[in-house]
Amino acid sequence: MVLDYAVSALLTLIVVVDPMALAPTFLLVTEGMPRSARRSVAVRAGIIAGAILVGAALFGDWLLGTLGISLSAFRIAGGLLLFSIATEMVFGVRSRHEGQAAEEALDERVRNVAAFPLGIPLLAGPGAITAAVLLAGRADGNLLLHVVLIAVVIAVAAVSLVSFLLAEWIGRMLGLTGNIVLSRLLGVLLASLAVQYVVDGIRAVLAG
Repeated sequence: MVLDYAVSALLTLIVVVDPMALAPTFLLVTEGMPRSARRSVAVRAGIIAGAILVGAALFGDWLLGTLGISLSAFRIAGGLLLFSIATEMVFGVRSRHEGQAAEEALDERVRNVAAFPLGIPLLAGPGAITAAVLLAGRADGNLLLHVVLIAVVIAVAAVSLVSFLLAEWIGRMLGLTGNIVLSRLLGVLLASLAVQYVVDGIRAVLAG
C-alpha cells in the first residue's frame, strides 16, 4: 500500500510539475545571468515550490474543512482542473502560456525570478497544488502516508532543481521536437490520472 501510494504520488506530481519541460523556460527567464546566479535561482525556485506544495499537503484538507468543501467535491473539481492542464499539454497551449509568463517576467525586470514565474506558477501552480491536496486526502489521516507524500514533494523539488541546473544540456539533448513529444506523452498520462480522480470523487459522493 505504501509503495503503491508513493509511486502514484511521485508519478502524479512529476507529470503535473513537468520539471524537464520547464528547462527551456528556465533558460529564457535567466537569460544573461552568470552561471552562479542561475544556480542560485534554481535552488531558490525549488525551495519555494517545495514549501508551497508541502503546505498544501499538510493544511489543504484543513482549509477545505474550514470552507465547508468536501474532499469528494474537491477531488472532482481537482480532477477537472488537472484534465484541463493535460489538454493544454497535449495541444501545446501550456507551453505558450509558460513562454508568455517568462516573457512578462523579463519585460518587467522582476528581481526575484525564483519566486515568479519559476516557483509560482510554473512549478507550484494550481495543478500541482491541487494534486498535493488530493494526494493528502488519499492518505486519509495515515501518518506514514503523509510522511511519504512530503518525501515525494521534496524529491520532486529536487528533480526540478537538477533539471534547472542541467537546463542547457537537457535543451540540447531533447531539442525542440523532443520537448514537444515529451510534453504530449505526459499530457495523455496526466489526463488519465485526472479522469481517475473524477471517478473516485463521484464514487465517494454516490456511496455517501
